[in-house]
Amino acid sequence: MAVQAARAAVSPARPGDGFELAYVDGAGVRQREPLGSCWSVSFERAGAVRRFTSRQGQRSFSGLWFFASSGEHVGFESWLERDRLMVLDADPDVVAVASQPFWLHWDGPEERPLRHAPDFFVRRRDGSAVMIDVRADDRIAPDDAVKFAATARACESVGWGYERVGALEPVLAANLRWLSGYRHPRYYRPEEAGRLRRVFARPTALMEGVTAAGNPLGAERPGPALPHPCGRARAGSLLRDLRRCRPARPTPTGAARSLKTRSWSPTSSITQMRSS
Repeated sequence: MAVQAARAAVSPARPGDGFELAYVDGAGVRQREPLGSCWSVSFERAGAVRRFTSRQGQRSFSGLWFFASSGEHVGFESWLERDRLMVLDADPDVVAVASQPFWLHWDGPEERPLRHAPDFFVRRRDGSAVMIDVRADDRIAPDDAVKFAATARACESVGWGYERVGALEPVLAANLRWLSGYRHPRYYRPEEAGRLRRVFARPTALMEGVTAAGNPLGAERPGPALPHPCGRARAGSLLRDLRRCRPARPTPTGAARSLKTRSWSPTSSITQMRSS
């Protein structure tokens, strides 16, 4: 509610008017330009404007996430941000993500300079862009709400989407955490992935479909066959709903046992599941 109230208090402006971006371009050179003249930059390739540090006693947890969709590491500064990267990496409509790609500058009340570094810049398969800020619902201070509202207005003025998101549902987070371990290219076997796509062309119980496609636990060769749809076949394109069935244990066997009564569908993306 705080974000909506702050957004309503922000005066309207022309596209990009009143906003500047400070960023590091693909050549590693620092730039600062009006938003209206640089909105078409490939910010998914921009360098982070802040360092991801770790120190003793730090309250938040920072690190790098291997983003399988682009084959690159993306930085995060909290578990909530890490979990959001899992969601984005499982969404077949997302092709690349950059963490803290720029500083957004604008003048606040009494011409006081303000700035904000959004958490993620998301490039979608259709070429569109979405900015994402990750903050728990109960941790949005009034100053944060003003910054989120201004960022939303700036994004809207140049045709970008904007989302302020919080914590994932526990079951969704648990399932994505398990599935994400198999997103690495080393688990991708084109022939077996093709068989899985054919088997799950219609909604089918998980273990029934995986068994029909081959050995579900991969006894004949290292690495279980079960997680293959979670690799380059993409979890979001096959799993029907990750919010309703939770792995019993953080192992392929335990997960298979708890998921076996659910169906997989090749038509549902993570984005569609969030909105259902």
